Amino acid sequence: MPVPTPATALGAERIGQFILVIRRQRVLLDEDLARLYGVETRALLQAVKRNPGRFPSDFMFELSAAEWAALRSQSVTSKFGRGGRRYAPFAFTEQGVAMLSSVLNSDRAIAVNIEIMRSFVRIRRLLEANKSLARKFERLERKLESHDQAIFGILAAIRDLMNPPAPRRRGIGFTANLRE
Repeated sequence: MPVPTPATALGAERIGQFILVIRRQRVLLDEDLARLYGVETRALLQAVKRNPGRFPSDFMFELSAAEWAALRSQSVTSKFGRGGRRYAPFAFTEQGVAMLSSVLNSDRAIAVNIEIMRSFVRIRRLLEANKSLARKFERLERKLESHDQAIFGILAAIRDLMNPPAPRRRGIGFTANLRE
């Protein structure tokens, strides 16, 4: 039985925490991938730059200044000029992460990629389950809405029965009008 490496011990749940949605795509940032692979970020990017044909724009892209600023404000990284990163990070899509395993030939890279792929699959399944649940809730809401209208009508009828209009009283004495 194979001995679990640190990457497989990490688990798909923990890797799922690193997955972000940027430009309507689920991505992993270069810094997080480097941490998972156990290499420096610059070494990971160096390997990518040595193989530019393997990473087209739909596999990897650099964050814009606005995206990076929003990301920095969320993750509370150091300010520009006081240490930390001085350039925008690269984001790798699922296909880009798969391509990284061929660029980084190590057992750890392979093990981490397997867990990352499992995380992406788990997220897709959860999203599909959520869509199914959303459709069921929508049907229930429509049904409840029609029930609410029916109940409102019944309650209005009961209120009318509880508060009957006061009977018209006939005046005292003789009147020629027999309809009253």
